[in-house]
Amino acid sequence: MTKQEKNEVIELLKGKFSQYNNFYITDTESLTVEQVGKLRRHCFNKQVEMKVAKNTLIKKALESLDAEKYSGVYDSLHKVTALMFSENPKDPAMIISSFRKEMNNERPLLKAAFINGDVFVGNDQLKALTQIKTKNELIGDVIGLLQSPIQRVLGALQNRPEAAAEAVVAVPAE
Repeated sequence: MTKQEKNEVIELLKGKFSQYNNFYITDTESLTVEQVGKLRRHCFNKQVEMKVAKNTLIKKALESLDAEKYSGVYDSLHKVTALMFSENPKDPAMIISSFRKEMNNERPLLKAAFINGDVFVGNDQLKALTQIKTKNELIGDVIGLLQSPIQRVLGALQNRPEAAAEAVVAVPAE
């Protein structure tokens, strides 16, 4: 690989790291070419970008953006590395989990995940990452909590029409 090609890869990676707040670093070393192709299709179907690059180039791209911010992932850059970029922090974890079940395999391994500034290191973090709530799920939970008291009052009034009539009569007029 020439110096020019390396610089192009670094610039491409810098663009991806700038574009996405979430990325996963995985080890795909023991996967066959066919399995990697299948994993790429899973990623494509979920709008997750998967890139394979040399560890030194990944590290140079991260260091040139913000060496402090990404320092927690540097130790994970060894062996064969595939990067998964996603807007949704949960999607890559779900892809890895479902791929493992489908293949009856413990690969690909999760080396690290960078989620909105937080670093999760190690394969044992995968289960926790699959349980992360997305922004839309959190908004739905809040809306559900806000609607719950109103729905209880309406339900009580609908079940007891005479109570609803009493409630209307009991309201003082101004």
